[in-house]
Amino acid sequence: MTDWIIEMMRGGGYAAVAALMFLENIFPPIPSEIVMPVAGFAARRADLSLPLLMAAGSFGSFLGAAAWYWIGLAIGTRGLRRFTRRHGRWLTLSPRDVDQADAWFERYGAGIVFFGRLLPGLRWLVSVPAGLAEMPALPFLLLTAAGTAIWSGLLVFAGWAMGTNYHLIADWLGPISVVLTALMTALYLYRVVTFDPTRPSVPAPPAPREAAGMVEP
Repeated sequence: MTDWIIEMMRGGGYAAVAALMFLENIFPPIPSEIVMPVAGFAARRADLSLPLLMAAGSFGSFLGAAAWYWIGLAIGTRGLRRFTRRHGRWLTLSPRDVDQADAWFERYGAGIVFFGRLLPGLRWLVSVPAGLAEMPALPFLLLTAAGTAIWSGLLVFAGWAMGTNYHLIADWLGPISVVLTALMTALYLYRVVTFDPTRPSVPAPPAPREAAGMVEP
């Protein structure tokens, strides 16, 4: 895959970097841990500009994240609740779970979106629940842009700094991505097998005023 990515960059330059990072969000087997370090190595050889590579990678990743967000938003909490009434086992969610998850995302969604963009292998997943929970577009887009810029910037700079050893970045981050993906898959399969729509849901987090002991009468 690395050779294919290099050929794409040679032919398409910044546009190819943006396209590859967009596809990384849509088709996860194309890893940013390979795309951006290769781009950084190209910048070290003076083939491409480091700041423009950072911008191109961030823009492409941002577009991919936004696409998943709008898909989730089109379904929305109501649509997800209807789906879980019939097919909840395959999402391991009941309608009550959807309401609880919505409350959790409303409280902690900003941190989930921002830090989720920094998780290898799982970055593309963050946008879907944000859309399903109907998180306002402006905060989502701003947090996504910030997290994406940091991730893309770190990877492309690392590739630039390591030169011909840029492939070591993927060697280090690749196992982390595999472990996280495997854990998520194992957890999903466990929940499918043990799914019980009547089980108690995790309590929703208290509202800020309640948490501070300021519950209104």
